[in-house]
Amino acid sequence: MYQLKRRFVNYLPNLFSDILKLICVVVFVFPFYWMIITSFKTYGEAIQVPPTLWPKNFTFIAYSNIYNMGINFWQYAQNSVIVTAGVIILQCLVMIPAAYSFAKRQFVGKGIAWAIVISALMIPGTCTYVPIYMVMAKAGLIPSLWPQIIPHGCNVFGIFMLRQAFKQVPDELLESARLDSATELQIVCRIMLPMAKAALITICLFSFIGTWNSYFWPLVMTNNDKYRPLTMYIERVQDADVGNKWNQVMAANVLLVGPVLVIYLFASQKIIQAFTYNGVK
Repeated sequence: MYQLKRRFVNYLPNLFSDILKLICVVVFVFPFYWMIITSFKTYGEAIQVPPTLWPKNFTFIAYSNIYNMGINFWQYAQNSVIVTAGVIILQCLVMIPAAYSFAKRQFVGKGIAWAIVISALMIPGTCTYVPIYMVMAKAGLIPSLWPQIIPHGCNVFGIFMLRQAFKQVPDELLESARLDSATELQIVCRIMLPMAKAALITICLFSFIGTWNSYFWPLVMTNNDKYRPLTMYIERVQDADVGNKWNQVMAANVLLVGPVLVIYLFASQKIIQAFTYNGVK
């Protein structure tokens, strides 16, 4: 009893902090919980007042209804997968050598080049819509998925973050590798990337979330449902006489948000590592 009382006294200073953490968790998690359980309710239960915190009649009717609307879900899903994968691959091809060059190589005009790259962070994305659309239209690429991929090929924030991770790698390791006749490509692939794995995964995750959830960019850059992603599918579902049928709207949102939540759960630990200094012994 004495030990239990002592533990409670020692815990008291942390009680307020833990309560605040619990409140934050509830505030952030509850909307996702509500979206998921509403998608498994009937329409009548979804608009019931007071609302139920768990479906009385657990049903997949909302998913069945949106699937039978005649809107090609798989076409939208395929477009989202292709665009997201294409953006991440293209960003890695640009970002990794750029970050390595700025972190570990010396070349003429390096400071000026870095200032130009960083200045891109100050340009609002909306300012680029019209000029990029005109370039893509003149190139005849609007009726394709390329306008959703090519403009996002350079991730300035990713270059900055990966550069900071590369700078933590001691130069002695690189010099030792060069003495062993390792090429620059081998140094990047076998030394730099494994040591910056957490940062790279985090950048790719951010790119995945940003591209997968993008709405206004594909809205501007597409003129045909054949090339539109899942975010546009949600709009089509809402316009297809669904109106305020919240169970069907939430079911469509679950199909969009579900992959993001699953991937985030597996990669969350890497995000924490990426924003923590990693000393190299």
